[in-house]
Amino acid sequence: MPTPPHPPDLGRSASSSSPPECAERAGASPLLEVRGLRKAFPVRGGWLGRARTAVRAVDGVSFAVEAGSTLGLVGESGCGKSTTARLVLRLVEPDDGRVVFDGRDVTALGGGALRALRREMQIVFQDPYSSLNPQMAVRDLIGFNLRVHGEGGAAVDATVDAVLEDVGLARGYAVRYPHELSGGQRQRVNLARALVVRPRLLVADEPVSALDKSVQAQVLNLFVDLRARYGLTTLFISHDLNVVEYLSDSVAVMYLGQIVEWGRAEAVYAQPLHPYTQALMAAAPDPDRPRGQRPPPLAGDLPSPLDPPSGCRFRTRCPHAMPLCAEQPPALAPQAPAHTVACHLYEPSAISYQQSAAKTQASERSRGDTSTHAVAPPTASRKLTADR
Repeated sequence: MPTPPHPPDLGRSASSSSPPECAERAGASPLLEVRGLRKAFPVRGGWLGRARTAVRAVDGVSFAVEAGSTLGLVGESGCGKSTTARLVLRLVEPDDGRVVFDGRDVTALGGGALRALRREMQIVFQDPYSSLNPQMAVRDLIGFNLRVHGEGGAAVDATVDAVLEDVGLARGYAVRYPHELSGGQRQRVNLARALVVRPRLLVADEPVSALDKSVQAQVLNLFVDLRARYGLTTLFISHDLNVVEYLSDSVAVMYLGQIVEWGRAEAVYAQPLHPYTQALMAAAPDPDRPRGQRPPPLAGDLPSPLDPPSGCRFRTRCPHAMPLCAEQPPALAPQAPAHTVACHLYEPSAISYQQSAAKTQASERSRGDTSTHAVAPPTASRKLTADR
């Protein structure tokens, strides 16, 4: 597991309701800003079907995406990635928080204003088959998006033919039905349906996870080409770290409904800071890793979002957990250029605790007492203490 470096500006804090500082490059402004987004789904039961508890699917998520860039959102299944995508587009209504697109508060829009905005924000869903109407031909599936926004006539057919060529399908595919297409071809149709209205923001929710590896490579290369050709800003959701690294300019890591690490892709992949990100990176397939040196999986089970742990939600599986981790949740704070993390290991209070634990261990060793084992500070934190 990689060892986090000494973070400069230790002790700075950042509010979880504001996008991290590294959300913008110098001179660049975000096209999309998400601030303190929350969504809980009630769990009902009993004779009257009353809400007994709630699943906190998204809990205080904040991030920003620069115009023309791609943000990769990664995490385990069930961490809230897809729900975040739907909240951004208001396919699901948020309980709290704001989504700001090009200066407009998406959460405050309604009626015609929201419909007009949807033309600028499109989504590609994970399943390329269930997201297509099996009773509609490809031409109708793609053209429907244009007709919803008031276009019609021969211009629609011409636009559909053009976008089909852009996604690598011949015009003859326009008369086919979804069951006559392969998985890769269906996903190309989904891409065409989203691109036909010339959106500025494209949300791609696991767009290649249901495809074979060979087809994945084709669709990913097509995605890169279309992103440049259409000038897209992209929120790319995946659990595949290699895919995210290939496509993304910046990366946000989610765990149990919260973002635990955020930064430029090159910074996060070169030196992951959060123990969860480190575990994800270590578990990713690596052909260069010597045989038999695969790291052990994370200990413990994924906690239930019905009753997440107090404080840091990762503490029940973290090898470096301290009492402080159960007492208060860590805030996303900048720890290196273009890199933020939510972890107590990088806070002065954690260093004080580690120094105290080290003194306790030294005292026990001097007395020859080996019956008590204090929590050993992680390698990262030992380095932090030494540097200070």
